[in-house]
Amino acid sequence: MSGESLIIILVVGLIAGWLAGQIVQGTGLGIIGDIIVGIVGAFIGDWLLPRLNIHLGAGIASAIINATIGAILLLAVIKLVRGGSGWGTRRG
Repeated sequence: MSGESLIIILVVGLIAGWLAGQIVQGTGLGIIGDIIVGIVGAFIGDWLLPRLNIHLGAGIASAIINATIGAILLLAVIKLVRGGSGWGTRRG
């Protein structure tokens, strides 16, 4: 993997994670959190969307959209499992 590929993966993950955080929670998750959620979301999107017969095409914009959809699903599932509480709040 070249240095350019790594930078592209990190940038796509950062943008997708930030967008998903804005949509699901109304706030970002921090740089590291956004990158991790975005990269995991990209794996989810790459696995799920073709199975639903959804093909977004090629390019960076489609990669960001794909990763954002996967990241939104990931955050929604996490929110459901945690009972709808915020990231930093503890139950009591």
